[in-house]
Formats: sequence, structure tokens, C-alpha cells
Amino acid sequence: MEISALQKARYAYRPKLPAILTAPVSEIAVEFGAPTESVADQADLRALFKHSYGKPIARFVQGKNEKITRKLTVGVILSGGQAPGGHNVIAGLYDGLKKGNRDSKLLGFLGGPSGLIENKVIEITDAFMDEYRNTGGFDMIGSGRTKIETPEQFAASLETAKKLGLDAVVVIGGDDSNTNAALLAEYFLDKGEPIQVIGCPKTIDGDLKNEHIETSFGFDTATKTYSELIGNIERDANSAKKYWHFIKLMGRSASHIALECALQTQPNICLISEEVEAKKLSLGQIVDQICDSIVKRAANKENFGVVLIPEGLVEFVPEMKQLIAELNDLMAHYADEFAGLSGFEAQAAWLGKKLSAESAKVFASLPAEIAKQLLMDRDPHGNVQVSRIETEKLLIGMVEQKLAELKKAGTYTGKFSALAHFFGYEGRCAFPSNFDADYTYALGFTAFVLIASGLTGYLSSVKNLTAPADKWVAGGVPLTMMMNMEQRHGSKKPVIRKALVELDGKPFKAFAAKRAEWAVKTSFLFPGAIQYYGPAEVCDQPTKTLILEHS
Repeated sequence: MEISALQKARYAYRPKLPAILTAPVSEIAVEFGAPTESVADQADLRALFKHSYGKPIARFVQGKNEKITRKLTVGVILSGGQAPGGHNVIAGLYDGLKKGNRDSKLLGFLGGPSGLIENKVIEITDAFMDEYRNTGGFDMIGSGRTKIETPEQFAASLETAKKLGLDAVVVIGGDDSNTNAALLAEYFLDKGEPIQVIGCPKTIDGDLKNEHIETSFGFDTATKTYSELIGNIERDANSAKKYWHFIKLMGRSASHIALECALQTQPNICLISEEVEAKKLSLGQIVDQICDSIVKRAANKENFGVVLIPEGLVEFVPEMKQLIAELNDLMAHYADEFAGLSGFEAQAAWLGKKLSAESAKVFASLPAEIAKQLLMDRDPHGNVQVSRIETEKLLIGMVEQKLAELKKAGTYTGKFSALAHFFGYEGRCAFPSNFDADYTYALGFTAFVLIASGLTGYLSSVKNLTAPADKWVAGGVPLTMMMNMEQRHGSKKPVIRKALVELDGKPFKAFAAKRAEWAVKTSFLFPGAIQYYGPAEVCDQPTKTLILEHS
């Protein structure tokens, strides 16, 4: 296998660990707090998780732990979308197992949760592991979005685990994947099987966090990767001085990525979905906000700028949210009838009769290309695939229209040329930053200690992340503690609650305090590429979001 010079150099990097995890493993004990409750719907969740609800928070301390050196066989799953650092979670888990007992085994399930259901597995060895240390991607064992949800899938998972002689399964994933981990842990307990399940918090979206999970892994690297690209575009805009760049960023349910990139790069405009929803801003009001910046900058002879747009914005705009909800319902209830319609014109005419008068008006006002994107194939949950809606192009079209009106009225004299971008996959498999390389390795090693100490139904937790790594605090958080009940597929389901951008939180307030200035005055920051070598303030800093939240 041919490798780049950077990949070779990164193989040699030794991730930093919390001080407690550098001790001999037999001297890492577990200290428990008080029993916990879920964030909401306590009675429902207690009934669903009869064996695993209410577990205490676990924290590692110095002390004797005789169980930790026993021989273990553990299976690991990469679940859901890729995030930088997944390979290092596996590395930390692997090294922990081997440090505990050289005869312990780590098995990787291929292709995500389906690997557990179908018993597709590979043993991870020293040589195999060493090919993937400190690298991006999930290509070591692959990932997948299969959910273990039917009785047959749960039974098949148990059968695989028993055939392989597993002591535990580690699920590396986001909120849905770790909800699945909690259900799997409960299922094994209900069947009287001693197979443990531990989760690790992954998602570049940054929405799997709370007081005990300070950030999900991959968020640091992804936002730094996007911010490098945004900074490059800002410099280009400031050089050419003739384009407005509309940049859509990943983040369907939450705007953490957009907010962090704004804090790193200081664009002229950054839209925050949660604020749009809270203020009930219409598309017209959003366009007015953008045009206000364009007009003021044009008056300063600056006919250029940068606008950041979260991927899920359209779902937070009230009239679009209602339209999308109606479309989802219609496409579900009249799937065959709709499939029989030939061409967009026929589909639009049919929808004009089925949609409410308000939504029909909104649909008719959209550019044809955007309207077509709303009618594309649904996702596995039957919903519009928001990432395929070119919100950036929708806003450009509406801004052009509004500026033409302002020019006609004599209140705008500038020139407007716009370019559209979407940054998504560019950030999911980057070489992890030093922070993510360290954090993920610590999460994996923590998962080993939780397993070796006999725990199940926990999420690996590493806290105090704004301090140097040796001051980080390792332990575990009960998965049920983070759950509530939500409507899914027509019934209430247990899910880990997503963390949205808090409009009264320090990161948003820091952004809000400066955005009026950035909207008019060119204040671009150019963070440049992720650095791996050099002073700690260049190489090892966490995100601005994390720093502000803990300041």
C-alpha cells in the first residue's frame, strides 16, 4: 500500500491520555455517583429499560481493579456517517485490551451494525491496527446505517455475539446509533446474557453533547477543515472583490458547524437555524437580512462577501417547515398515486390541489429546480432529503430578485455576482486534528476500562477538554440518562436528545455581539490548514465553541 508522507508521519504520533489512563490498568478503579434519571419521560423510559435505567455516573480513580486484567473478546462497530478519529477510538480500545491482557481479542464488524446481525467480522491484529492509527475515515472496517430494531435483528445479534464468544460490543456512533446501543444492552440483560454494550460519542454535527459529553468526536476536525476552505474563499473574495459566496455547511438538525465556522472565520453573514425558528423568520425576512449587508457593503464599494448557511435551514423556516411536513404526509399517504404522475408539471398540478392554500402558494413561488428537489426520493424515514435541497441557490435567486427591486427603487447601486458552494463530505474523513486524535484514543481506552470493570449501557465519557490532555477526566455516562421519547414512524420511540445551538449560550452570544460589525466591515479571519506540529496554541487547541462554553 502506497502512503503519503503525512500518513507515514502520523503513524508515529502518540496520542495524549488523561493521567488516570496512563497508570497500570490494575490501578484504575471505578467510582460511582448517585442513581440517574433521563432528561424527560422518566416513567416511559423506566418501563422500557427495566434492567438498565437509572444507572449511576461512573468516574475512574486510582485504586485496585482485579477484574481488569481478565481475558476479553470484544466486538467493535462503526455506525452511521464518517467522522475524523473513528480509527483512533478502535486503536485506544485495542491498546487498552492488550494492556489488560495480551490474549484479549478485538473483532471488527464489517459494514456497520449489519456486520453484527450477519456475523461479518475480522480480527484486528497489531499489523492491521498500525495501518490506521491517527488517520481519517472509517475504511478500516467500514460503516453502515442499518438499525437493529426488529425482533429478528436483535435475536440475530445475540446469536452472533454468542457464537463469537463476545464479552462486549462497542458501538461508535451518533445519537441514533447510541440509542440502538442502549436498546441492545437492555435486550442482552433481558435475555440473561452477560454481553456488555458500550457506546462512543461520534458526529461531526456536534449535536451529541451535554454536561457529561462536552463534544462529539470529529466536530473539531470537520469544522477546522471547513474553516480552512471558508478562509481560503474569504481571501479570494477579498482579492477579486467581485463575488458573494453562499456556502452551505453540514448540520441538518443543529447549526453547531455553521456557528463554529463563523467564530473561526468571521464571515459577513451566518444564518443560525435555531434563531430562525425562535424568531419565526420567513424566507423573505432572511433575504432582507442578507440584502441589508449587501447594500451597505456596496455603499463602501465592497461588492463581495461570504454567507454561511446551515444544511437544515429550510426545515426551520416556518412556511417551509409546514410545506415539507405536508409533502412528507402526502407522499406517504398517496405514494402510488404520486408515482404514477408523469413529469414535474403534472406533479405540481396534483400538489396544487392537495396542499393547503398557504403551502401551495409557497410551493408555486419556489424556483422550479428547488421545487423538484423537494419531490426527490425520500430518506429511509420517508422525509425530504434536506441535504439535496440547494438552499444556497434558492437564497441567491431570491436575493437577486430583491436587489433588482432595490435598484429599481434607487436604494441600491452596487453589482451582485454570486457563487454557491456546499461543504460536507470534505470534512468527514480528514486526518484528525491532534485534539480529535487524542480525544478519540482516550474514548476508546475508556471504553475498554468500562468493559473490563463489568459495566454495560454506558457511553464512554472524557471531560474537562479545554485543559491539557493529562487533566482530562475519564469515565462513563448511562445511555438512558440522555434520553427522551420522540414521535418516530407514528409512535413514540426512545431517543438520545439532540443538543441544538443555545441562543442564550456563550458561543452564540459571542457571535451575536460581533455579527453586525462583520456584516458591513470586512473582518475575515484565515485559520489555514490544520496543524499537527508546532506550539500547543497552534496544534492542540479545541474548538472556539468548547473554549467559550467552558470560559
